[in-house]
Amino acid sequence: MNKPKIKEVIVVEGRYDKNTLSQAVDAVILDVGGFGVFRDRELLSLLRRLAQTRGVVVFTDPDGAGFVIRNHLKGALPKDGVKHAYAPDVYGREKRKKRGGKEGKLGVEGLRPDVLLDALRRAGATFEGADAVARGAPITKADLLDAGLVGGGSAARRAMLVKELSLPEHLGANALLDVLNLLYTRAEFLERYCQTG
Repeated sequence: MNKPKIKEVIVVEGRYDKNTLSQAVDAVILDVGGFGVFRDRELLSLLRRLAQTRGVVVFTDPDGAGFVIRNHLKGALPKDGVKHAYAPDVYGREKRKKRGGKEGKLGVEGLRPDVLLDALRRAGATFEGADAVARGAPITKADLLDAGLVGGGSAARRAMLVKELSLPEHLGANALLDVLNLLYTRAEFLERYCQTG
């Protein structure tokens, strides 16, 4: 089977994530050693250089720990060179573990190749041979407000959308905005989620 080739460097939490992902894609995959990334200045320096030259896709687990690592990297790396792939909330236990994680969700290592590829496509990863699509004007925070996805009383509506799109429940409003801009043009979003009248 020919694995799709991805231009960006994919950053994952650990070696098992790297092993699983390397079976699905042809890409440079770096594991940050979980929370070890907080102490590794050389690794962060390397990731900054890679983000500026090749681009990186951060692909962490959909649990609380994964979001702590993702948010640390989001603050440490140049925004222009970083894309974020979000694993959906799939409940279960990885085969190598006796017990599931604290939140009961599968990490990157436990997901099927088609789910991993879908998350990378949704992140906007550059697949070799794929044509770039012109996106037009981006979806804005004001559009999210009009759709009832931010502001007072929006949490339940946002939670429903996150579930509908198979995104992790820990996804905040800013990250949701980034994902929506990858999935929809502004016109598509407005037609689908904003009330007219």
